[in-house]
Amino acid sequence: MKHAIPHSHDAADRVDDALESSAIGIRAVKISLVALGITAIVQLVVVLISGSIALAADTIHNFADATTAIPLWIAFALSRRAATKRYTYGFGRAEDLAGLFVVLMIAVSAGIAGYESVRRLIDPVEIDHLGLVATAGAVGFVGNELVAMYRIRVGRQIGSAALVADGLHARTDGFGSLAVLVGAAGVALGFPLADPIVGLLITAAIAAVLWTAARDVFRRLMDGVEPALVDAAEHALAHENGVVGVQSLRLRWIGHRLHADAELDVDPDVSLREAHEVAHSAEHALMHAVPKLDSALIHAYPAHHAS
Repeated sequence: MKHAIPHSHDAADRVDDALESSAIGIRAVKISLVALGITAIVQLVVVLISGSIALAADTIHNFADATTAIPLWIAFALSRRAATKRYTYGFGRAEDLAGLFVVLMIAVSAGIAGYESVRRLIDPVEIDHLGLVATAGAVGFVGNELVAMYRIRVGRQIGSAALVADGLHARTDGFGSLAVLVGAAGVALGFPLADPIVGLLITAAIAAVLWTAARDVFRRLMDGVEPALVDAAEHALAHENGVVGVQSLRLRWIGHRLHADAELDVDPDVSLREAHEVAHSAEHALMHAVPKLDSALIHAYPAHHAS
């Protein structure tokens, strides 16, 4: 015997949830784009006035961080489209592909910042307006930290690895902005090389974020899921009335929504209708146990068919 779900009314509820979470993601990238854009423009003005390479490195990263909101915006918009005969799982994977762009932009900003820092070590440039530089660094920290908190909170709320990674990117850049304060202080104390050295430290911070972001994004692209989610799903299915055992369970993220496929052993003496009820009940238990689960396909087999 074999049974596959969900039922139509359950599917409609989950479509509404998916559309709502995508709308939340779009709102988050819009707000963060504006906030980081303003922060970067303020810093750019000070860079042009002061010539600070540490601040220039931080400003480059801020601009790159702001632009990563654009592909995420597009991806969230695409994810709201209905599945088609060609794209039967919908368009949620666009979000994971946008995560690759986030990783690329982090890598580019690290390369540019590192190059400029080394160049200024070899050919130092005098920095003026240290007070402005320090102020711009403080502005960069506050702007990035507010955006980071917002992105990470919303990303975790809707299950978006790309948005969380972009939030961590902004947070590290915020601490890089604080490092600009240290560089300005070093120059004020008579150590002009402090500025490019701090630029190199910012480059190292960006590289660390690059590793974390790349790891998380590629895990999603490889259908990696958190083991705790698998454990929770197995526990929910195994403890459902009528389930003798769990033959197999597969979970995968598509964008910020989860999809499940499970094979269950049921009592071989039950009727087809009773097996249907067991599978339907198991699906509901799974939906309650695993957050952000968008669809579940449950197969029920007589227990003696278990391998």
